Amino acid sequence: MYRIDRPTNTIQALRTVSFKELGFRERAHLQEWIAREPSALGEDLLVIQKEFAGFSDTSERLDLLALDKQGSLVIIENKLDDTGRDVTWQALKYASYCAAMTKDEIRNIFQDYLQRCGDGQSAEEALCAFFDEEYDDLTLNKGVSQRIILVAANFRREVTSTVLWLSNFRVRIQCFRASPFAMGEELFLSIDQIIPTKDTEEFTIGLADKAKDEVEGLEKEARRHPLRRQFWTEVIRAMNATASTLYQSISPGKECWISAGSGVRGVGFNFGATQHYGRAELYIDRGDKAQNEALFDQLHADRTAIEREIGHPLEWERLDNRRACRIKLERPANVFDAEQWPNMIAFMVDAMTLLETALAPRLAAAARYVPPDRANLAQTITSG
Repeated sequence: MYRIDRPTNTIQALRTVSFKELGFRERAHLQEWIAREPSALGEDLLVIQKEFAGFSDTSERLDLLALDKQGSLVIIENKLDDTGRDVTWQALKYASYCAAMTKDEIRNIFQDYLQRCGDGQSAEEALCAFFDEEYDDLTLNKGVSQRIILVAANFRREVTSTVLWLSNFRVRIQCFRASPFAMGEELFLSIDQIIPTKDTEEFTIGLADKAKDEVEGLEKEARRHPLRRQFWTEVIRAMNATASTLYQSISPGKECWISAGSGVRGVGFNFGATQHYGRAELYIDRGDKAQNEALFDQLHADRTAIEREIGHPLEWERLDNRRACRIKLERPANVFDAEQWPNMIAFMVDAMTLLETALAPRLAAAARYVPPDRANLAQTITSG
């Protein structure tokens, strides 16, 4: 840090010093400076208690307890020249202790602070003034909205590493470096947010949200896998109880679909089940869009006769914007609701047997009218 000298148009370096060198102490000085000027932490905060020890079954004390403009409790832990190794664990404990505080408990804690350290004004009035709302309309300490602020001159690597890791799980934690400087008899203090850096805070929070969503998505999907395997086990068992041999050699999987070959390359009799539908289908994907559409068109030309045999109208999806084509029977259902399984399985198995009976004899004949794929055609031309 430098001091600007206007008359000489020069800058003069301030001397970096330590709190210990200056004789400053954590509670008597750094804590008091922040309690009296919480805006030094870059936002409007209302300090409601210091050296708070109102936790059940423990004599531990947190340095400063504050509220932000959103009504979240902010746990502020101050260290002087070194954070030590355990400051993150300490702050996390305090945040967990504070998580259950009610609005009225917060008001009473603040009232005690005002009686001891302030002018004895009403805590309720001070809260209303800070939030510019009526007390009855205030929402304080909602859910897991608690925040942590760590203040120190130097942060150990194990502390910064832990803070960065916790931020991936939406733990709202910030680190501020408090740096004292001297020039002659004058003393200066700089308090800078270093994690996350102020200009990247919104981006960092966005990444944390994305990472958390991805983790939750993976956990949710992992929980679904055993359910799907059990569902497909029952579908295959029911299918094999019919005259069909389609699924005799098929094993249950974890995906939202299972497939059995039709005897024609690239064409499968598939089951599909999600939280939105249960489905039986003929799925055509021979690796070439033109081939897929040609085979689909051959079957579609016999649509009237096919639907008469099945006894139901089918959904014919040529899927012009995709490579594959599909012919299906489908109804709304939720595979993750086990109570729906009996009806889902009965419908899907019945639909599959109808599709197989009507479409299997026509597939081989239709495939004879499909032009060869481009790779085989090129090979034929070259070898000729």
